[in-house]
Amino acid sequence: MNPFAHRPSPIIEGYQNFKEMYPKPYNKNEVDPYTKTRIILMNGTEFEANWFSHQFARHITNNDLRRELALSRYAEKQQQLKVSLLKPCNESALEHTISYEQLAVDLTAELAKREPDCYVKKALDFALLEDFDHLYRYANQLEMEQGLKAERLVGRYTEIMPGRPTIAHHRCPLDNVKRNINSKSACKETVLHTMIITAAEQQTMNFYMNITNLATNDAQRKLYQEIALVEEEHVTQYESLMDSDASWLEMLLWHEYTECYLYWSCYMTETDKYIKCLWEENLEIEIGHLHKAAELLKKYENKEWNQVIPNGDFPAPLCLHENINYVRDVLKNTVQFTGCREEYERLENLNDSADFFKFQKIIAPCEDIVPSHKVICNHISKCGNDYRFQVAENPVKELRCRTCDNTSVGRVKDAAASSNFKCN
Repeated sequence: MNPFAHRPSPIIEGYQNFKEMYPKPYNKNEVDPYTKTRIILMNGTEFEANWFSHQFARHITNNDLRRELALSRYAEKQQQLKVSLLKPCNESALEHTISYEQLAVDLTAELAKREPDCYVKKALDFALLEDFDHLYRYANQLEMEQGLKAERLVGRYTEIMPGRPTIAHHRCPLDNVKRNINSKSACKETVLHTMIITAAEQQTMNFYMNITNLATNDAQRKLYQEIALVEEEHVTQYESLMDSDASWLEMLLWHEYTECYLYWSCYMTETDKYIKCLWEENLEIEIGHLHKAAELLKKYENKEWNQVIPNGDFPAPLCLHENINYVRDVLKNTVQFTGCREEYERLENLNDSADFFKFQKIIAPCEDIVPSHKVICNHISKCGNDYRFQVAENPVKELRCRTCDNTSVGRVKDAAASSNFKCN
């Protein structure tokens, strides 16, 4: 599909009244896990579009252009609210969090499997292991608090077991900034991937920031607090990959194109008939926004849309599905890596005075104060072992013990073996 070839509707026709805006929430006991993850993905995508538009407006003085941005931005906000309200009232924050982390795992894995740029793929694989471990920590907290097994919530499509331990995720901020791509020379898929993953991780960061003080007990509040800080690291990593040389109007076009691509992907892969219609509705709205962005690019920079996006045809639809073998492979090969400025290094290659080790001493001077570690210790104390769902033993032998939480892997030299990242 090429959205530039479709006739757009006027933006104001996408506005809805309050009755139209309020959707029918899904049934949490019947919904497909990937329908939930698509909802979270599109909620984050709409937030990114809305927030980008606000930042754009704050960096220009032309009120005619500001008004054009406001016109589309209001529709984006309506879309975001409607998508977010598909979540039902009876789904707890922790249940919803499991879906956030399933999205983080399976979206990242799927993008990495498709990514032609080895450097961008490495960034995806690196953070994948961290979101994978977050899922494990939240799943243990969920079972302790609500007696719910997260394997049911993820449909047994995503394993629940230790990845790179969360205690090892805390890096010096200087080590999270990576090299940016150039959208004019990069593959279309690479540009899309950097924008999609940044929006998704930003949505997760925002969710944890806002839910932390609403959590119902100290253990849950502390866990959200810790992992929210890791999501800050992930957003820093991913946003630094995006093209920082493109103009505001060029990036507006890319934002709208990304939204169109994702709504089309959701429509092509959705199994729920009601929500499939919502994806189609939003695709039509976004095509209008895309054409408006192209019009503004022509008016203010005298550029045609195909000077920014040479070929408007979408890549194959983004499909969310199980990635168990892929995650296992990345875990086996890269668990002992950490960030080191623009690169990723095995801990064994770092100098003892490296910023990673210095920062670890600041934020986690002793293991007993780290919430993600205490969650597993508490579960072991209460139940005799941790909670997992796995199809085979963990590919990292040091992470196989179910009666002791490992805090050395990915954090201490020679705590495990790792080979290297793989390119496609």
